[in-house]
Amino acid sequence: MTKLSITAKGQVTLRKEVLQHLGLRPGDKVAVDLLPDGRAALSAVRSERTFGDLAQMLEGRTNGRSLSVDELNEAIASAGALAGKGSDRVP
Repeated sequence: MTKLSITAKGQVTLRKEVLQHLGLRPGDKVAVDLLPDGRAALSAVRSERTFGDLAQMLEGRTNGRSLSVDELNEAIASAGALAGKGSDRVP
């Protein structure tokens, strides 16, 4: 069991192993479910990505030209690889 300390401001810092277990990165969100007997369950909030999100990520990176399906697939693969490394930056 991991024990955490509470600051004077009522804040808790999650340890690295907890963040990794939940698959959380900076900027991600967590949900806290209050359970009986003073317990709580912490879980990662999974965001739903859309094609609009992809278009927004690529905005300003194509110099106004249309991308081919291969170029789009490459951009998606690159974004997925970066996401796996904990980065939201598009190359």
